[in-house]
Parts: sequence; structure tokens; C-alpha cells
Amino acid sequence: MSEDMTEDIENETGPVGSLSSLTSVIFEEEESRLAHQTEDQILPDDLLPGVGASSMTMREGLRTGGGTMITVLLLLTIVEEFDRVAMLVLGPDIQDSLNISDTVLLGLISFGGVVLVLSTLPFAWLADRRSRTKVLAGASLLWAVFAAFTGSVANSFQMGITRAGTGFGAAARIPISPSLIADEYPIAVRSRMFAAESLGRPLGQVVGPFIVGLIVLIAGGESSDWRWPFWIMAIPAIVLVFFVARIREPHRGRNEQEAVFGAELTTAVDDGPVRLSAAFARLKKVRTFYFLVVGIGVLGFALIAVPAAFNLLLESAYGYDAFTRGWIGSITWGAALVAIPIAGRYGDKLFRGNPPSALRLMGGAILFYGLFVTVGLRFDQPALLIGFFALGNAFQGAAFTQVGPTISAVIPYQMRAQAFAMVGVYIFLMGGFFGGLLAGALSDAFGERTALTVVVPPAALLGGLLIIYGSRYMKRDISAVVAELREMQAEQQRMAADPDNIPMLQVRNVDASYGNLQVLFDVSFEVKRGETLALLGTNGAGKSTILRSISGLLNPDRGVVRMNGRTITLVDPQYRVGLGMMQIPGGEAVFPSMSVAENLELWSELIDDKAKRAVRLEVVFETFPELTHLIDSKAGSLSGGQQQMLALAKAVMLEPELLLIDELSLGLAPIIVQRLLGIVEQLKANGTTMVLVEQSVNVALAVADRAVFMERGQVRFEGPAQELLERDDLLRAVFLSGEGA
Repeated sequence: MSEDMTEDIENETGPVGSLSSLTSVIFEEEESRLAHQTEDQILPDDLLPGVGASSMTMREGLRTGGGTMITVLLLLTIVEEFDRVAMLVLGPDIQDSLNISDTVLLGLISFGGVVLVLSTLPFAWLADRRSRTKVLAGASLLWAVFAAFTGSVANSFQMGITRAGTGFGAAARIPISPSLIADEYPIAVRSRMFAAESLGRPLGQVVGPFIVGLIVLIAGGESSDWRWPFWIMAIPAIVLVFFVARIREPHRGRNEQEAVFGAELTTAVDDGPVRLSAAFARLKKVRTFYFLVVGIGVLGFALIAVPAAFNLLLESAYGYDAFTRGWIGSITWGAALVAIPIAGRYGDKLFRGNPPSALRLMGGAILFYGLFVTVGLRFDQPALLIGFFALGNAFQGAAFTQVGPTISAVIPYQMRAQAFAMVGVYIFLMGGFFGGLLAGALSDAFGERTALTVVVPPAALLGGLLIIYGSRYMKRDISAVVAELREMQAEQQRMAADPDNIPMLQVRNVDASYGNLQVLFDVSFEVKRGETLALLGTNGAGKSTILRSISGLLNPDRGVVRMNGRTITLVDPQYRVGLGMMQIPGGEAVFPSMSVAENLELWSELIDDKAKRAVRLEVVFETFPELTHLIDSKAGSLSGGQQQMLALAKAVMLEPELLLIDELSLGLAPIIVQRLLGIVEQLKANGTTMVLVEQSVNVALAVADRAVFMERGQVRFEGPAQELLERDDLLRAVFLSGEGA
């Protein structure tokens, strides 16, 4: 806190100042800092990819990215939609043929949807590790096979298997297709390309019932002929698989890189695969995305409930049969075929002028969707009911044209597949599941009109407003994507200019939080190969938190961590261990319920060569003869010094390239500390790079080449260790807190 602020408090409340006044000043200072930080993070419009750019025609966009991919993805969406339409239109015939109840039939249809949603996450994980086009081709082939088997089932159990199979195969398209579109087509036509792919759903809904009915009619028109559409639909699906497999895999993130730098970046080393849990934790910190998926999840209460309840309403109120309900469903999606291309074109125009406006377009369209559906429910005349539902579906289709462009703009390309997978999860599992239960219960008690009137307005209103509110963060989140790209480019240029001096560890602009409490603020430092760096600071400065962020035990909110030039920010901890990183956490470095021998044996499993394993164990006991007579003792029964020796034995045995040590000397007698420092010096002499968090300044500076001093989650000093000794203003805080002895 500044001296002026302190004087203000003293003038108001006396020398000490009241607790409430002090708290108020702290909060005001924190809000000011965060506001200033947010302003600094937002770039001018001309530096945001796609903003202020020249308009591009659809033809120019297709010339740049090619027409094959968008055409194949559109046809794939249509064919998959035909399968869903066939299950609804032919439901009564399937029910009679398999002798199953309404509940079983609806359960089988829903089961495929549940499998589809749950399978998007594994496919998102796989898409980051393999060619996306090959994964999509394999999944689509699986879908085609199970779709064909649907026409051959003899009972409900077999139908359940085929529905699960088609759901699993169709799941790959949800995270993969939009990520391919984002990388294949320029930002200037991105909304229109997503709109073109989105046309697959209404086209399937409009044309599907007639094609399904025509196939059954040609086959003979008997109720048992329901199997033919499933067999025939598998043929174009298999043909499409061939084309999907031949699509060229686009370079990930190339459009953003070309927009920012004028050319694609070339990666010197392959980065590790992003783990799902780390990606989801980071995605939640992207405020635009957070409000987008929560808004979509709330809207899901209506999206899933409306089609089912609408069909029940048509049957109970008007007595329409399955065929009539089918072509009515086609009509209600007809207007979407016009609205979706218009929304795509208008979305591109809005994004070029002001990106948040494109997202507000989505929120506004959702509000109109809720309005038209709710008003339509007030009319008993079928024509008016159907007309208003058609307008509602038009606005719903228009709204979702902006999901893909928004996610592509605010999410780093390395996490796009996971982000698109999360949209489906939120729609179906957050809103769809509970919305279906709520609408079903209300429908049984009060009828379909009342159920939809209760569910739709609040879902559309709250969902739309959440998305509109989230648009305020869009420029900041796009700026963060640009900042990461710039940092990546700068690092690649530095590595290319001086490949022999790539730092062992790089920490760049890292923010980290525990829940809503932010602990680290823009932390940056480097550690050269063979160097020992001391991390110093008072309690709560964030020293252990940055170690956890480096080792993968905590996912940073922002920033980059690299090891030997390889980005490891969001990879699994075990992947980092495979690269040669090891952490000895303070007070938690051994398994207390296991014996010394069992601890060593467990760690030694990381050495594949059995002969080398035995040699390294011998080195451990030569280095720490004190452990020899404690071999059968429980690690938890050892003294603090003995436990630290056992912890360091892990490093001696495994010979890591990068060793992170948290609080080596805490609570230990000076003679034990001297013994441990000797081992650390030995590791240093052997070339091990180390980052040492220490409470004792004297201990840390005894072995460190350089030091980083942290205070309140920020780096206050970075330089040679001896220079820190001259900074009385920093060291005084440590000694006054009782940590510098």
C-alpha cells in the first residue's frame, strides 16, 4: 500500500486506522489494479485478427480454402440428420415391428443422444493427438456401419446397441468439424462457412421426412419396410467417408497466425498434447466462452424440450399421425434455410466492425426465438402455431451460426476441439437433461402448452442475456489469443537465432488462481541449463503456487510454461516427468504409509532398464548411508531430516534434467540442512538444473546462481543472487516475517 494511502487512513481514523477503513482501501486498490490490468490487455481494433479487414466474397473464401471440405462436412451433417429423422418418422413402424412401448422407443432414441454427448470429450482428446480428418473419417465409417445395422435389428437390445454406435460415431463431428472449418477458411468468411455447415440440420429436417417416406413407398409401403431407409442411407455415408479421409489436414491456427504476422509460424519442436482437465480449467477463465456455454446450457432447457413436447402437442391436441407430424416438422425448419445464410453474412460484417456485436446478434436471436415460440403457443389454430414455431426455429438457426466464429476467435487454437465439445455437453447435460425432466413433469400435470410456456421464456431470456453480457469480454479474450501468438513468435525467433542457448525452463506471463482467488499476476522468469534459481519471498507470495504451475499440479489461468523450448503449459504432469522434470514438494515428498524400500522401488519403476535401476539404487545408498538401516521403516515414522533425505534420494536415483524443490530446509536442524545442501551441490555439479523455493535466504543464496523475489504474486526482483543481498528493501520483508534466518 502506498504511503499516501496510509496517511489518509491515519488522518481519518487515527494512527492505527480502523479495520473497515483499511479493508476498504485494500479493495479499492485491488479494483483499480484489476481495471488497469484489463485495459492493458485489450489491443486496438486494428491488431485484432479479422477486425477492420476488407470484406471477402464467398467465392474468394472458397478459392482460398477450397470447396471440398465445407461440401463434405455439410453432406455429412445432412446424412446424420436423416438418421435422426428416420427414427422419429418411422418410430411407430419400428415400435410395431419390435413390439416395444412408447417409453422404450423414446428411451432408445434418447440413449443415442446421451452416448453422442459423452463421446465428444474423448474425440476432442483424440483430435489433439491425431489427424483430425482421419479421426473423423474413422468415426463416420463407424456411424455408417451401425446405421446400416439399425435396419437389421430383431429386438430392443440390438436397437440399443446400434443407437449407441451411431451416437458414438456421430460424436466426432461436434468437436472436429468446426475446428477444421476455423483452420481451413479465412476469418473474413468464417461466419458464412459455419452457416453453410449449419444448413445441414434444417436441410435434413426439411428433406429427410420426404426421402424417408419415399424410400419406404418404393420398397412396398408396408410397415415392415421401415428397414430400407437405414440400409440405403449407409451408402452415401460410406462414400463420404472416402472423401473425408482424403481431405488435407489444415495447419492448426494458421488463419490467426496469418492475420497477426502475415504468415504461418513454423514450430521448432512439437508441443505436448493438451490434457482435457487442464483445457477445461483454462477455458473457464475465458470469460466470453464461459458466458457463452452457460447461456447455451440454460437455453438447452428449451432446445431439447421443445421438439418432443411440440410433437406430443400435435398428437394430443390435433390428432396428427406420425407422417403428418413429420412434414409439419419439415415446414417449421423451412424458414431456417433462409435465416441461416443471412445470419452468416451479417455476422461476418458485424465481426469486421466490432466483434462483440456479432455475439450480441446471437443473444438477440435467442431472445426472438423464445418470443416467437411462446407467442405461437397462445394460438389454437394449427397454421399460426406452425408459423410461429417456424419463425422461432429460424432465429434459433441464425443464433447458432455465431457459436463457431466466437469460439474460434476467443479460444487458442490448441484448445478449440475441447471448447466445441463443451458446447454439446452444456446443451445436453446441463440444460437438455433437466429441461426434459421438467417439461415432461409439467406436461403430464398440465399439458404440453403449459409446460412449454413455463420452460421456454425463462430459458431463452436468461440464455440470451448471459450471452449478450459475455460479449463485453470478447475483445479482451481475442487480445489474449493474440498475445499468446506474439509470445510464441518471439520465442521461435529467439530459438532460431540462438539454438544452443535455449533455456531449460521458461515461465511467461503466468496468472494462476485457487477458485476465484487470484494468486499469481503476470509472473515471468527463465532458468538456463545447469543453473540453480532461488525463489524467495514472504509467506503467501506465490512461490509454491508457481512451482505447482510449472509441474502441472495447478493449471494457470493465463501464460506459458516451456521446457527445452517445448510448450508444456497444459500437458499432463506425467508427460513432464517423461521430459525430465521432477518436483520435491514441501512436506509431501514421500509416501508415509510405505516403507523406505517401497518408496525407492516405486520411484525406480520410472527407469526402464533393470540393470540401470539396480545401479542407481546403489548410488542412492552410497549417497545416503543413513537410509540403509531404515530400509524397512515406514517413511512416515522417519524424522524430518530423514524424510528430506529420502525425498532427495528420488532425485539422485532418477537424475532429472530439471528439479523443483519446495522448502528443503523448513523445520530442520542446521546440521541436517548442511548435509542436504551438500547433496544439492552435488546434483548441481552433475549438471542438474534446479529451482529452489526456500524460506531461508541464507540457505537459498548459498547454492543459487540467480534469485527471483516475489511479493503478492508478482516478481519484484530477478537477477544474480548476490545482487539480491544488496536490496535491503526486499530482504527486510523476509526477515521481519521471521522467514530469513
